[in-house]
Amino acid sequence: MTDLLDPLRSLNEGHWFKLICGASFQHLPTVRSLTLAYTLAGADCIDVAADPSVIAAAQEALQVATDLARDANLRGFGTAGKPPLLMVSLNDGEDPHFRKAEFNSTQCPTDCSRPCERICPAQAIVFNHPADNFSGVISQKCYGCGRCLPVCPYERIYTKSYVSTPGAIAPLVLSRGVDAVEIHTKVGRLAEFNRLWQAILPWVKSLKLVAISCPDDEGLIDYLHSLYDAIAPLNNALIWQTDGRPMSGDIGDGTTLAAVKLGQKVLDARLPGYVQLAGGTNRYTVAKLKAMGLLKGAGEAGEARGANSSSTLSPYTSSSSFISGVAYGSYARVLLSPIIDQLEAREVNNTSDKATTRLEDKPELLWQAVKLAHSLVSQLKTQQQ
Repeated sequence: MTDLLDPLRSLNEGHWFKLICGASFQHLPTVRSLTLAYTLAGADCIDVAADPSVIAAAQEALQVATDLARDANLRGFGTAGKPPLLMVSLNDGEDPHFRKAEFNSTQCPTDCSRPCERICPAQAIVFNHPADNFSGVISQKCYGCGRCLPVCPYERIYTKSYVSTPGAIAPLVLSRGVDAVEIHTKVGRLAEFNRLWQAILPWVKSLKLVAISCPDDEGLIDYLHSLYDAIAPLNNALIWQTDGRPMSGDIGDGTTLAAVKLGQKVLDARLPGYVQLAGGTNRYTVAKLKAMGLLKGAGEAGEARGANSSSTLSPYTSSSSFISGVAYGSYARVLLSPIIDQLEAREVNNTSDKATTRLEDKPELLWQAVKLAHSLVSQLKTQQQ
């Protein structure tokens, strides 16, 4: 499988796997553990919040993964290729991926059944947390899914959004080890996109990849063409991330339908670049893509790409009629939550020895986590063999 483990080759050949840690998810121990497990499982890209501490946590995990690569390969997880690309997410305006839930727990009635706590997929809402007796939203864990908003019987929960500012972008793009940026935008925000693009343009040439994420809306295809005109010429690989149903992959199999439908719509537009699914992706996504003939088979990749199936890529290569990859966010995180929860419980119970909560220091948990991650990554990888 070594030839499948070059990230850009994976993109070019149609088996690109991206882990989305969360554009506003800043819980460093979890980011570190997710990055480590999915890297050892063969992920091609790790997408994290544009936060220096989050970037550093991911970079640390990538280094640990390098040290453990041989062991992982011997265990059959196939990590002998190049390390995954490290991507940071930026936004040009208000976006659900860049918000946090908030509420004042002292205003919660004592007889409330706390449905917000039960529905939160990130376990970011707590009451009388055992570590510090805290009640409310753990900001670092919240990734803005918004599921708590409609279930609050007293409508006490609200959200706070933030927008990437040009002054904060340059040092992040220039951060050592950052290989790619993803810009989240929406139809009708061309002026805002252009301002953001101009802010990062001086450093774009140092990146390997640029991704643009956009949900469906009236006039989507015209808007994407306008974005392409705004960024051309581009000497980087380009991904169009089709955000079908944001942050919903862990809900059920139906959420993947929106992701596939939007991906097919963008494919039909024949935009230069690659099309990658997101938003509602889960364990059903690859099977759905296969059933619809939207993934390349092992024998088709070379024919579809021709000379471009080498490791030197043309940034304008069309994805033809195939999806080039899939990004997994909430589903990928929830899949590993049993392991993450065990690590967090040990941290709470043994606060004097924080080092023991690192995933690599608990081999039995580490390889369980990698096995779980590999069960998802391998869906895309094995179909190419």
